[in-house]
Amino acid sequence: MSTNKNIPSLDLNDFTNNDPKKKDNFVKNIGIAYEKIGFVAIENHGLSDELTKSLYEEVYNFFKLPLEVKLKYEKAELNGQRGYISFGRETAKGSTKSDLKEFWHFGQELASNDPLFNEYEPNVLCEELPHFNKTGRKAFKILEKTGLNILRALALHLNLPETYFDQKVKGGNSILRAIHYPPIKTAPKGAVRAAAHGDINLITILMGASAKGLEIQTRNGDWIAVTALPKQVVVNIGDMMSRLTNNKLHSSIHQVTNPPKEDWGTSRFSIPFFMHPRSEMSLNCLDSCIDQQNPKQYEDITAGQFLNERIKELGLKK
Repeated sequence: MSTNKNIPSLDLNDFTNNDPKKKDNFVKNIGIAYEKIGFVAIENHGLSDELTKSLYEEVYNFFKLPLEVKLKYEKAELNGQRGYISFGRETAKGSTKSDLKEFWHFGQELASNDPLFNEYEPNVLCEELPHFNKTGRKAFKILEKTGLNILRALALHLNLPETYFDQKVKGGNSILRAIHYPPIKTAPKGAVRAAAHGDINLITILMGASAKGLEIQTRNGDWIAVTALPKQVVVNIGDMMSRLTNNKLHSSIHQVTNPPKEDWGTSRFSIPFFMHPRSEMSLNCLDSCIDQQNPKQYEDITAGQFLNERIKELGLKK
């Protein structure tokens, strides 16, 4: 059953504006929020209203293209990590029904001399929309910077050096995902727009959505409708961070529910940024997060190994 509550809201300027008291309070409050619920709303995140509007317009125009055009950009060899991923391709871990969505992935771009250059799939360019990739790239870089500040705050909360994550995420395999949930034409037979799941990555930054539907599950099993105010982004903990902190920081299960039947004819658009580290980062549980009350809960693994496991579970890689 859903309850209509707002998630905690914080101002990122409190962390970045060199006021020690405000910075300490931000670290304290974001730590409490992520230990209890795993989601916060962030204002002063760096994305302008103009860029947000432009990206959503570009995304709308892409998904409006004929299916045969979009399918030009779905390339099996990219394993769902770049370009177009068609309707019904992705299935949430543990679900037997495919999600009711199609999406596009903008990925990391590295210099040719970077050791990871050949590890990442190349980005796909949409020929029909000259501003589509440029706009996505601009948002990607801003959200990457926003995510780094969130990770710095989390490092301090975990009693780690503030820059603990800096080199681990520099050039990391992050993804900006533009999602279209098409109108529902027939009874879904148990399928939903996005089945209950946890995100794979360290943190996710959601830059708004065009309609309601996002819900998160609290630790006691209740479902809460996520409502963020205009000019906010929603930032949640992913499974990689949960593993690293031995579940001290909580990766909340969340879902996108189907709309009421009277709204089946409407689309929903959403653009999350999945912040990933470099593949060699160790996700072994931090020693400081292991004690008698909370013994080690996960096997040792790297970020690259964990990502590979999960994209296979999603059905994006054979």
